[in-house]
Amino acid sequence: DLSGNGLSSLPDDLPQLHRLRILFCSGNPFQELPEVLGRCPALEMVGFKSCQIMSVPAASLPPRLRWLILTDNQVEALPATIGRCGRLQKLMLAGNRLRSLPSELAACSRLELLRIAANQLTELPDWLLRLPRLSWLAYAGNPLCGSDDGVGRSARAASPIPWRSLALQDVLGEGASGVIHRAIRHDGADCKNVAVKLFKGAVTSDGLPLNEMAVCLGAGEHPNLIPVLGRIADHPAQAHGLVMDLIDARFRSLAGPPSFESCTRDVYAPEALFAPGVALRIARGIASVARHLHARGINHGDLYAHNILHCGEGVAVLGDFGAASFHPPGGPEVAEALQRMEVRAFGCLLEELLERCTDWPGSELRAALANLQARCVAPDPDSRPLFAEIERTLAGFREAV
Repeated sequence: DLSGNGLSSLPDDLPQLHRLRILFCSGNPFQELPEVLGRCPALEMVGFKSCQIMSVPAASLPPRLRWLILTDNQVEALPATIGRCGRLQKLMLAGNRLRSLPSELAACSRLELLRIAANQLTELPDWLLRLPRLSWLAYAGNPLCGSDDGVGRSARAASPIPWRSLALQDVLGEGASGVIHRAIRHDGADCKNVAVKLFKGAVTSDGLPLNEMAVCLGAGEHPNLIPVLGRIADHPAQAHGLVMDLIDARFRSLAGPPSFESCTRDVYAPEALFAPGVALRIARGIASVARHLHARGINHGDLYAHNILHCGEGVAVLGDFGAASFHPPGGPEVAEALQRMEVRAFGCLLEELLERCTDWPGSELRAALANLQARCVAPDPDSRPLFAEIERTLAGFREAV
């Protein structure tokens, strides 16, 4: 980890570190991705976030690349040689100047997570929407999304809550896009415990915090979403923020985020086991809220267990809209393709839940759920079910558990 130094180049003999697998050089004044990386035989994960990189030479991509982070740079184009990175699973490009993606990227059939928010892209290519394993996509803040990307529309529709009516207390959590505080809201003679999220201004690995706020406001009401009470008005530093219901302290994350080893799959605690009825209720709730979001023209982009809070009895809420995007303008074909992509993310979640189920009441239910899961992750996106069908199917298993 060489992050936060004054480096603008790397030594030519770096490939002598023939077992080097992970290299972070974020926050350094590099102007191009060093070509020497391409000669490192074991290098799999490369992180150059928030540098000053303008160019990515064809020779700079290592042969075993799985995970490339170029967030918050000045990259205008990717080389065609990225199509040779057959092991690439995770590609983080938010906050650059990309006007298009090379068609050769279509050869990266293992690509599962792609962050291209806050660039200059004018379309989502057809080949991108048909990648067999792509499941987690963030694209907000590009010209392809329309003039205001839903930001102005959502802000105008939200109830303003005066900053002076909020008394912030302890910090509940902090992520890349903002800080969540416990707070007391004073509304006349009434007081209510709430959660307040104050957004940061900088681009994150997923995109722009203002886009996240817009989607939160546009998501509407659903039993498996944290209710948003309104947006903060008249903050003394003009910060953007949301006021939300305070979730019961019993709720906890379903899993931890991916590790270096797992790359794109969440990490569960060894004791994370579920009765079939509990797992089924979690899956049904998340399928329902995903259907609701897509019906409102929203792609969550980060449908993961680590973004789901649950109480241990099957009640679950989906959070973290940092990678969410409104469907781009146009016909229904793109919206449906985005939904089928997100269905694959749900299929990964369903697989993880099924792996951790105990005491099945019979083999038929287990086989039926396994069949549904296999359909959700089918390599051909057109053969995957939509969320409405998934929700109906899961509801039909209710009596079996």
